[in-house]
Amino acid sequence: MIKNKVVVITGASSGFGRSTALLLAQNGAKLVLGARRENRLQELVSEITVAGGEAVYAVTDVTKQENVEALSQTALAHFGRIDVWINNAGIMPQGLFMDNDVAEWEAAIDLNIKGVLYGISASLPQMAKKQSGHIINLASVAGVMAHAGTGVYSATKWAVRAISEALREETAQMDGDIRVTILSPGAFNTELVNSVHNDKFQAGVEDFYAKVGITADRVATTIKQAIDLPDDTSWNEVIIRPTKQVL
Repeated sequence: MIKNKVVVITGASSGFGRSTALLLAQNGAKLVLGARRENRLQELVSEITVAGGEAVYAVTDVTKQENVEALSQTALAHFGRIDVWINNAGIMPQGLFMDNDVAEWEAAIDLNIKGVLYGISASLPQMAKKQSGHIINLASVAGVMAHAGTGVYSATKWAVRAISEALREETAQMDGDIRVTILSPGAFNTELVNSVHNDKFQAGVEDFYAKVGITADRVATTIKQAIDLPDDTSWNEVIIRPTKQVL
């Protein structure tokens, strides 16, 4: 059950991270929130505490391992343990390979892949010590299928799924119950759309989300359900889309 679990969330200042933090706090979780925008984190912590919940934050750029380790240490300093780590921070670059936007490719790799690895590094040893825990990695339906223009984004999310499956096998052979969940959302309305900067794709992506996108709260509910399972049971992979989304 979620009550009293210590949950760390990256990318917590908006979208899935914010919605999940609010929902889990309402259900008695102790939140440790990481993101780059301190003002947003302060507002979220205030909202949670005013409602009677518990939350702390650390300004976190997940492309910097030392920041992610500091987030882990914030959890340990305030609550003494890490029960759930949610690797949520990410960007969604769109563009053809012929566009040759190497800087954007590197940014996606640093955030979407290395950020997840840093989160695992910061949380898994603590979970191994207490022989329990849950790592939830946000992938995407783009990690299940790829199209022209989504190649780099899809590659990063395919990597998250590969990392998560290897981690699942590794933790299954460890003492205790350490769970791993890959969550692959479709078109949900978050600030992720704002990370599309390619002029050839930006309008089309915005139009697609305007037509089929639904609230991020649906993904937060799914994360809660995954955590709520008994410790000896794990949702390993979940694909969640709006009902009206075809691809």
